[in-house]
Amino acid sequence: MKLLLHVCCAPCSTYTLRKLREQDIDVSGYFYNPNIHPYREFRKRMVTLRDFATKQNFPLIVESEYGLTEYLHKVVFSEKQRCMICYEMRLEKTAQKAVLSGSDAFSSTLLYSRYQNHEAITRMGRKIAEKYGVQFYYEDFRDGWQEGIDRAISMDLYRQAYCGCIYSEQERYDKKLKKKLKQARRQEQITS
Repeated sequence: MKLLLHVCCAPCSTYTLRKLREQDIDVSGYFYNPNIHPYREFRKRMVTLRDFATKQNFPLIVESEYGLTEYLHKVVFSEKQRCMICYEMRLEKTAQKAVLSGSDAFSSTLLYSRYQNHEAITRMGRKIAEKYGVQFYYEDFRDGWQEGIDRAISMDLYRQAYCGCIYSEQERYDKKLKKKLKQARRQEQITS
């Protein structure tokens, strides 16, 4: 199988790439992440991924244009749905590239993260796959979470502390907002 893998960063690729190659999947990477903010973070992830890809002989397509404006146009005033919008943006673009590159399927390193919504990604991926006539490949890579972290550290890869978007950056560092979000989640659990 020839697979185009949407890649959010090098650390998330370490375990995912190894696992796919063990299954004799011909995997190439695709870096398209208009959500990443600020620009320095975007550049750092892109440069780190390029270095990783070179060292791992991992074919890589890179969308190096900074897409924050496009991302914000889609999510502003829809912040509660921002992750779904972001998944759709990235998976749709990956499916389009997969078709153009003659790939049999597409997938994403988002499926490696414990913090991403796998059900939503899978639903979205299958819907987009049907639209473009290319298979969405699902595999739960979360079992390799710690191995991926360990590999990234041993390879001295830049590791970020948030998913990349301006909202997750605020959630990561704004203590007052963190407290409000935690209280809101507790309240939701009580009322459900």
